[in-house]
Formats: sequence, C-alpha cells, structure tokens
Amino acid sequence: MSKLLVAATGLAAATALTLGGTGAQAASTTLTPAGHSFAAKLTGKATFVAGSTTMTCTVSASAPGTGGNNKIPAAPGNHNDAGPVSATINPPTFSGCTTSIVGVSVTVTANATNGAWAVGVQNGAPATGGFTIPKGGVVLKTSGFASCTITASPAGPTAVNGTWTNGAPSTLAISGAPVPATVTGGFLCPTGNQSATFSATYQITDTTDPAQQITVTG
Repeated sequence: MSKLLVAATGLAAATALTLGGTGAQAASTTLTPAGHSFAAKLTGKATFVAGSTTMTCTVSASAPGTGGNNKIPAAPGNHNDAGPVSATINPPTFSGCTTSIVGVSVTVTANATNGAWAVGVQNGAPATGGFTIPKGGVVLKTSGFASCTITASPAGPTAVNGTWTNGAPSTLAISGAPVPATVTGGFLCPTGNQSATFSATYQITDTTDPAQQITVTG
C-alpha cells in the first residue's frame, strides 16, 4: 500500500515542465512562431513508478484560455542569446487515472495558488524542454483502502525536464523524472517526505494556426 501512494506522488511531475540547459554555456534558443498560442496534450499514457507499483493516467493537457498563458512570447522575447525561452501555462488537467492496487483510486488537482506554471525549451543536441510546477501546485487524493493527501513540490518550484523533438507536432518526452512530495493522512498513508518517477510524452501544438508547428531552433 505505501508503495502505491509513493507512486502517486509522481503524478505531480506531469504538471511540472521547466526549461533545461540553463547556464553560462547554454546555446542560443528561439521558440517559434512568436506570439502564437499553444497546447500541450498527453499522447499515450503517463506512468508513475515507485518500486513495483505503477499508476497510469490516460488524459492530461494544458490549453490556452483567457489571459496570456500558453502563449509564445512576442519577438524579440521568443529568443535568448544564451539560454532557454519560457512561457507561463495554465495548470494541466489529469484524468483517466488508475493504480495497480485493487481498491485504491486517485483524483488529481493542479493549481497556481502559490505561483505560475511554466514550460520552457533550450536549443541543443538534443534540444531539451520541461515543465515547472509551483509550490504545492499539484494535490493528489486517494480513496478506498487508504485516504491520503499527496502535495507535490511542497518546498518551492520543481523542474521536470525532458527531451524536445521538432515535428508535426513537436513533442516533449519526459522519462523517469523525479518529483518531491509530502503525504498526510491516516494509518495506511506513508506520511512525510516522499518521491517517485514520472514518464510521459506531450504533443505541443499551435492553436493560433494549426497548420504551423511549435519549433525550437538556435
């Protein structure tokens, strides 16, 4: 049971995408088309693993809404001479989640209460990308055999990095990324600090002009 709940903490990682490759030696990065809105949508399944326990979600997405989230910066803000380019996004949604333990279910809520979500990219070989989850930005609640609350990124923002591939559509692939969490609850809950790994691939599409592709270059 405790392994299941530790695995559940990995769900927070899905909501975390930050730019990799920061630093003085980072290559220049350009994210195009400048000023266009974009959506991130899970393709396949998001998998959270801790020990022998797995939790899987089949639906996850972050889409534009009112305001300026999910929008590539206008030029020249879509270019960085020596580092990544980032944009704020709406908190992603998660559904279709199941666990490998009979009798335990989970719901997931993402929020921006303590800061903004972001997605960022860094040109390179390969190009990288990631989500940033703000402090406490994902809360998972289990029910059934155990009623526990798992809060992701409890101490501050957490970066979850992966590999970016230009294409039609472009993709961001995350593999085995760690995410911290704290767990509270009753007798069967593994209370205290926990961690897990997260793997998923998101398609990044242009919602301003679906005929164009979101692309990372130098």
